[in-house]
Amino acid sequence: MKVKGITSEEKVTLSQVREILQGVEAQRIESGKEMSYEFRRSLEHANTLSKTTPEKSVALVQELSKLEKMKPEIAYRIANIMPKTRDELRAIYAKERFTLSPEELDAILKIVADHF
Repeated sequence: MKVKGITSEEKVTLSQVREILQGVEAQRIESGKEMSYEFRRSLEHANTLSKTTPEKSVALVQELSKLEKMKPEIAYRIANIMPKTRDELRAIYAKERFTLSPEELDAILKIVADHF
C-alpha cells in the first residue's frame, strides 16, 4: 500500500500504537486480507516493547507535561521507555542543554513508577 499524503499528525505512545495495530489486525483477519511483513514486524515490535496500557501511558504523559523542564517529545519518550533508574533517565535528557538535579530525576522516576 502506498501512502499518497499525510492528512493529519498526532503524537501517540507506543501503547496506543499497539492498540491501533491490533484493531487493524482484527479488521484484516475478518476481511481475510493478508498482513504484510512490515505490518507483522510493527505489531511484534509494539507488543514486545509496550510496557503499560494506553490509558496509563496517556495519563503519564499528561502528568509529566506539568513539570517545569519537560518538553512534549521527552514526555512521550519517557512514557515509551518507562525508565527505572536515574541513568536511564539521564540518557533520555542527554541531548538537552540543561541537566536535571537528583531531586528532579527522582520526582520523574516516582511519577513513572506510579503509572507502571
